[in-house]
Amino acid sequence: MPEWSIFMRRITTLPNKIRIVTQGLKDRDSTALGVWVGAGARYEQDSNKGVAHFLEHMAFKGSNKYSCDAIKQRVEGVGGNLNAFTSDEETCFYAKVPAQHQATAFDILADITFFPKISKKDLDKERTVILEEIKMYRDLPQYYVVELLEQLLWPGHPLGKSLAGTPESVGALGVKALRDFQQAYYLPSNVVICACGRVDHDALVDLVAKKLSGLTGQHDPRYTPARTEQDKPAVHFFYKDTEQMHLALGSLAYETNHPDYIVLSLLNIILGGNMSSRLFSEVREKKGLAYSIGSGTKSMGDTGLFMIRAGVDNRKIVDALRVVLNVLSRIRKQGVSADEFQRAKDYFKGQFLLGLEDTMDHMLWVGSALISNDQVRTLKEVIARIDSVTPEDVKRVARHVLASSRFNVSIVGPLAEGQQRELRALLGVV
Repeated sequence: MPEWSIFMRRITTLPNKIRIVTQGLKDRDSTALGVWVGAGARYEQDSNKGVAHFLEHMAFKGSNKYSCDAIKQRVEGVGGNLNAFTSDEETCFYAKVPAQHQATAFDILADITFFPKISKKDLDKERTVILEEIKMYRDLPQYYVVELLEQLLWPGHPLGKSLAGTPESVGALGVKALRDFQQAYYLPSNVVICACGRVDHDALVDLVAKKLSGLTGQHDPRYTPARTEQDKPAVHFFYKDTEQMHLALGSLAYETNHPDYIVLSLLNIILGGNMSSRLFSEVREKKGLAYSIGSGTKSMGDTGLFMIRAGVDNRKIVDALRVVLNVLSRIRKQGVSADEFQRAKDYFKGQFLLGLEDTMDHMLWVGSALISNDQVRTLKEVIARIDSVTPEDVKRVARHVLASSRFNVSIVGPLAEGQQRELRALLGVV
């Protein structure tokens, strides 16, 4: 293996438009590989809701070259692991193996991604598994509350509907629906092959060319635009007899390439990104109103969200939301202190660097960036963007994203009518 391949990032585009990106990482003995497809839940219609996720499941049931058992045994038998995930805009099939097994891992991932068998027998069996998965998430209030929140953020839009689909839509999906979705989106111009760790770029390019150069077709990258603005708050209360209330507060935020995306990331750290954050300190440490509370962000091609999640004592849900709203109000009005701001920057840089030490985490960053943004920033560029943010930027973004008119609140738990009235009054929801 050429020594320079341990240090450099390289990108090659094949004649059929498949992109291959590798990132050599020094002193690694593993390779993480991912086959990325720019297709996810937001490309679905009501009639085939859940098809992207279903197709991901079916890939592991067997392909033209590998049986279901062989797929797992060939990777796990050498100490590796493999899996896949579907998001709103992407699907990724990935594996991590000792570096000498790179060729085998790629061949398996490519075969299950582009040449799955999808038999009716396997589909009917896997349908039962997915229906149970849907039930599981609905039974877990900490997950279902987020689904309800996304319904408020993007009402009637694919982003506001369950990624896994509904029992009705999944129950109606057949072999043709899965094949049609694959033929529409699993096309070479919509594919990135990514490998990070101890990797030979030229060898991987040769493997991809031999395996996938016969794929043809151009994908249509269009999707239904999602909203980014909101003029009044909204709530969704779901009664469930639980021992704890589950709260999610979210607001529409920024798309992946928005110039203020990094600013929002710093605001997130300050508000709820760790145990030093304002929300953790105020809601849990000082008031004892929640066992868990934190915040996060999510970005897509044309929209995004900022979200706070908490698990709250059933009797304290109103008090907890009142404290959360006060914390958000203060940062809108007062901004952040110099010390708090610097800690957030240092935390951001430190977490970013630590996250890139593992070959799999590095592959997920590089692959996702290329498939969604057509570019991968260097570490130096990311650090420079973080350093360029000012406290005034954070206050400006807080005033926009955390405006009370943009708030959406979902709660799962045994809410009494009186609690519902108080919560609506706090949020100004008529």
